[in-house]
Amino acid sequence: MSGHNKWSTIKHKKGKADAQRGKIFTKIGREIAVAVKSGGADPETNSKLKDAIAKAKANNMPNDTVLRSIKKASGEGMSDNFEEITYEGYGPCGVAVIVETLTDNRNRTAGDMRHYFDKFGGNLGTNGCVMFMFDQKGVIVIENDGTIDEEKIMMDALEAGAEDVEASDECFEITTAVSDFSAVRDILEVKGYSFAIAEVQYIPQTETTLTDEKDVLMMNKLIEHVEDSDDVQNIWHNWENCDE
Repeated sequence: MSGHNKWSTIKHKKGKADAQRGKIFTKIGREIAVAVKSGGADPETNSKLKDAIAKAKANNMPNDTVLRSIKKASGEGMSDNFEEITYEGYGPCGVAVIVETLTDNRNRTAGDMRHYFDKFGGNLGTNGCVMFMFDQKGVIVIENDGTIDEEKIMMDALEAGAEDVEASDECFEITTAVSDFSAVRDILEVKGYSFAIAEVQYIPQTETTLTDEKDVLMMNKLIEHVEDSDDVQNIWHNWENCDE
């Protein structure tokens, strides 16, 4: 697996999530709302909602907050109409970037994304311009706290249908086909595992290294500003030496 998903990055992301928990919960709540509106309020018959709830759990979102989000989205008075739009572009030195958004105003979001890419040394591209550089995979990360038997978790994950399991001193990183992600996650959850990350990700096939300090600064600023947008759910890229 790519260094893009190593534990140093994961820990930083989790720390960032802790610092911005309110904003993270708002973004996940929006995902839950869109899932409910598109497929109903029952996670057993709505796989998209089930995935969103799993993401909420991995981010320590309280159950009552999740239930409130589902209830609100199910109500007749729910007027928010969010649209899923994915943007593709390039950061400094051709770093490939994918941005997933949920927006109630596509003109505002498109303008914001174009502004961020232009301002920080990149440019917004057309659909498909970088998507081919990534593989979409289910990613489940379980922290290695010293109590988990490596052979057992590998066997459990592979028997559940995972494609690969990578073990390190810090964590176990399990990858699945997108179509198998929900089933693998559910089986592992039933077996008692808890997840630091459980989501579908865009994994870069190759990575780009930035050596110039200015390019590194600009790429960090691009990521920071895009992540801070209320419309953005996720940003994926193929920058190897990121400090995220």
